[in-house]
Amino acid sequence: MLKKMRSFDDKITYALNTSIPTDSFKSRVDPSATCKQLYEQLSENFDQRDEAIKNCITITANRLKELRLAKDRSSDDVSVLKALRKEQTKLRLLQSELNVEEVVKERTTKVYYERCRPFYKPASLQQ
Repeated sequence: MLKKMRSFDDKITYALNTSIPTDSFKSRVDPSATCKQLYEQLSENFDQRDEAIKNCITITANRLKELRLAKDRSSDDVSVLKALRKEQTKLRLLQSELNVEEVVKERTTKVYYERCRPFYKPASLQQ
């Protein structure tokens, strides 16, 4: 799911190259509007992915609590122990996914800013 959601980030350079006109075509396309639209799309994607990852973390953490309670009730149940380890691993992976998301967001924002700096400066990117 995240791979699909990150496809826009993977194609940001292509999107910028096809959206931002060269000097000879600047009169035909409004680069400010294009950059603003791309930024809004990026922001929406960032927020959706962040929310999806955090929702998964919450669900997994709740499931982990349930499994810990089940383990406390029957500490010798192998299936509960196996499920507990599986959920712990899943939670660690999801937490590391937040770090990956930060890297993806930083890389995409950098590419965006390099190309759109002359045309549109969103408040969150102004330095």
